[in-house]
Amino acid sequence: MKRLLLTSLLVLAAGAQPALAEKADRDQPVNIEADRLTVDDRNKVHIFEGNVILTQGTLMIRGDKLVVTQDAAGFQNGVATAAGKGLATFRQRRDGTTEYVEGEAERIEYDSRSEKARLFNRAKVTSGGDQVSGHYIEYDAITENYLATNAPGSTPGTAPSRVRAVIQPKSDGGQ
Repeated sequence: MKRLLLTSLLVLAAGAQPALAEKADRDQPVNIEADRLTVDDRNKVHIFEGNVILTQGTLMIRGDKLVVTQDAAGFQNGVATAAGKGLATFRQRRDGTTEYVEGEAERIEYDSRSEKARLFNRAKVTSGGDQVSGHYIEYDAITENYLATNAPGSTPGTAPSRVRAVIQPKSDGGQ
């Protein structure tokens, strides 16, 4: 499943600073475990259901369902979801550190062509002690920019809630 969709999803180092995903992960094999797999080769759709666990190097994605589609050019899109009141999650070590980036949402979407990840509903991304949460978080892995809103396309100050960020002070090297 060449360079499986969600590899870059963990580039979601959205917090206060860009945090790049472990570069060596993209050269590792993708392993997916689930209770059930449905494959539609004609339409290039793979559906993994039931306690889905995707691992690739330090990357781990968990959800109740993972749907992977591939377009004619070989680009993949993936949607990880959770059942009931659960959340789909991801975790990946940042490149060159022992720190991890973690995220969760009811639905996590990744588009490998644009290299954008979108987290919907109860979205939260944590990197080190920094944390960003909102209804919707979008991360562009190419530009290393992110957007957090209370809903996609919403205007500031509208319901249901506001975006929240906690940014920890950074050490200045002991000075």
